[in-house]
Formats: sequence, structure tokens, C-alpha cells
Amino acid sequence: MPGFTVAIVGRPNVGKSTLFNRLLEQRKAIVDDQSGVTRDRQYGIADWNGKTFNVIDTGGFVAKSEDVFEREIRKQVHIAVDEADLILFVCDTTTGITLQDEEMADVLRRSTKPVILVVNKVDNPERALYATEFYALGFDKTFLLSSISGSGTGEVLDEVVTHITDDVEATELDKDGNPMPKFAIIGQPNAGKSTLLNALVNQERTIVSDIAGTTRDTIHTHYNLFGKDFVLIDTAGIRKKKNVHEDLEFYSVIRAIKAMDEADVCMLIIDAQTGITAQDVSIFSLATSKGKGVVVLVNKWDLLKKETNTARDFEKEVKERLEPFTDVPVIFISALDKTRIFQGMEKALEVYENRNRRITTSVLNEIMLREIEHYPAPFYRGYSVKIKFISQVPTAVPSFAFFANHPDGIKQPYKNFLENKLRSHFKFSGVPIRIFLRKK
Repeated sequence: MPGFTVAIVGRPNVGKSTLFNRLLEQRKAIVDDQSGVTRDRQYGIADWNGKTFNVIDTGGFVAKSEDVFEREIRKQVHIAVDEADLILFVCDTTTGITLQDEEMADVLRRSTKPVILVVNKVDNPERALYATEFYALGFDKTFLLSSISGSGTGEVLDEVVTHITDDVEATELDKDGNPMPKFAIIGQPNAGKSTLLNALVNQERTIVSDIAGTTRDTIHTHYNLFGKDFVLIDTAGIRKKKNVHEDLEFYSVIRAIKAMDEADVCMLIIDAQTGITAQDVSIFSLATSKGKGVVVLVNKWDLLKKETNTARDFEKEVKERLEPFTDVPVIFISALDKTRIFQGMEKALEVYENRNRRITTSVLNEIMLREIEHYPAPFYRGYSVKIKFISQVPTAVPSFAFFANHPDGIKQPYKNFLENKLRSHFKFSGVPIRIFLRKK
């Protein structure tokens, strides 16, 4: 199932962020004993038994609270329940079932989504005994675990992946029967995603408004440019005016993640007036970690007061923030005035071609082995490291296997050197490159 999404929900301080980190095998969420530390949405990619899925960590759920922060978290949870494919409902064995747990369970029981109840902090037999009371909440799938030590998380992951089917998404074909490139328009709320789509298709395909979050559903639009057919994916849709006060940033994050999963190339729209923000960098990192091609479109360029080197300096700042992956096209556009929007599309088509580029083994070895000879890998434990052979791996993302006598001796700086040389000799602009080291 493309873009399978798991949301972790539960009241504050039950260990959701610790579980999130455990599933992603990294310390990405902020963890603290003080309840309510997770204010921002956290999202990442988990991998288990060869299946990958998106994981979203929500803030602690507090029903019927007038506290603004808790009210926002409550909205997030409802959105997560609406949008996710599966819910992990986390409770804490040390407190037993609380009123908040019961209210949360009530919300989840009304949902048609599969729910897995996770009773956390079960790290000794006595706590395991106390945890049995949670069966009273009535969920079929209940697991006892300790997210700090990791015990029990394997069983939860085993259960999660049973819900991920291998359905291959229907590929849309052009008139010649070839798969159509899919381009996702992604970016923060109110950056101008819908305005760009309308400008490209020359009609009011989506409603445009100054209120951030007007766009809701993913829209697929068939498009033809320069004699090529492709599909534009906008995290867009029509929404009733009375609902504009919903907290939709979280909604847009889930939708953007799903759009990324479908796309070949992501067009990341940045608002020229605010510049590149931490959220933009997060979205960019997620797209590249999913192996998608990326083009950065700096929108509302017409509204910026410009001097001689404004564009050059802006592009330099963008690329500094996106380091180490800086081989990305940056185009300055105005979606409203239709300035350079077709140049942006042309660049996206170029990146699509780059992502599908295949280098013959003979050319790859001839060029890269010469570069390696000029700048060999550092010695490893007194041994000279020799790379004997290179081949491109047949994957969707450009991937290269380097066969060496001591693959463990090749560290990240030298891998960066190899990637830079691949980029300098072959056109991979806008596309992440994967390098694998194999024993010869």
C-alpha cells in the first residue's frame, strides 16, 4: 500500500515519543518527563521486515480541556484518526486506566481504522500484572511493552506490518503506454501551492485563499507540456468556509507525506517573503529520504525588493540550509504572475529524467576507477583499501554498488567524495544518490 501511515496517539506523558524514537531507531522527538513536551508534529519513516511505513507522533490527548495547547493536540488526534491507516493507542501501566484514556478510547472506537492498544512501561512481572486491566478497554489487539528498553516492540511491529498490503498502485500511462511522471507540489501552508496549480492548468482547479490550510485533499491533474504527459499531485481540495479555523497544519503534513509517496519528483515551494524555514528543511529531508527528486521553487519572488545579487544570495542561503545535498535546482517564480513557472516544470521534467538515468557498467568503471586512482581511499587498520568494480543497482533511486577488499574501511567522507564525483560526471541534479559498499 503506497504511503501507509501509522499515527501514535494517547494522553500526555505515556511514552509516545519514546515509542516513536524506538520505531524509527533514532532520537528524533524530544523526550521529557514533563507532560506535554511534544508540541510539534513529528514524522519519519520506519522499516520492519522489508516493509516501510510513515510514523506520525502526535501530542498528548486531553479531552474537554480548555487549555489552548491541549485543545490543539485534541484536534491533531482527530485529524490523525481521520488520515492515518492505523492507530497505535499508547497507555501507561503505572497509572492504570484514567478518565482521559477512556475518552480517547471512545474516540478511537468510533473510528473504522484498525487500532492497536499499546500498554507502555511494562518492564517487570508486577507491572505486567497491573497492565491486564487495560483489556477492559475492549481492543482486540493489545500489546504490553517497554519503549525505553525496547522489549515488546518487535511484536507490535510484526502486527503493524500485517496491515500493509503489497497492492501496486495503478500507474497512469501516456498515449504511448509509458508510465506518466508524477510531480507533487509540496510546501508549507500558504506558500502558494494551489496558485501554482491553477496557473499551470490555466483554470481555477482548486480554491485559492489567503487563509493557510484552505487546501485539503490530494488532487491529481493530468497535464501536457513540451509534448510530454505527466500528472500533477497537489495536496489540494475544496473546503467549506465554516471550517477554516481547524488546525490544518498537521493535516497538511500527513497529506504532503502521502503525496510524496506517490510522486517521482517533489516541487518544494518556499515563500520568498519568509525565506527557507526549519519546516521547509524538514519537508525537503523527508522527500530525499524517500528517494524522490526535488526542485525548489521560490514563490512570490515578485513581492521581494531586489538588488543586484538578491537571487544569487537567496539561492546560496537555500543551499546552505539544505546541506549536504546541495545539487538541487532552485527556480525563482511568481505563481500569481505566471513568471518562470514553465521553467520550473521544465526543470522538474529534467530531474525526472535524472532520476531514471542508467549508466552503463563499462562507462561507470572507466570514469570512476580513474577518479579513485587519483584519490584513493584512506588506509584501514594498516591495509590499503582498493575499490575494484562499480555497478549501478536496478532501483527507482539511482544507487551504486562499490566492490572493495575492505568495504568497512570506507567512511562517510570518502563516500561523499564518490557521490560528488558521480554528480560531476553524470547528470543527477535534484536526485538523491545511494552508495552501497560490498565485499569483493
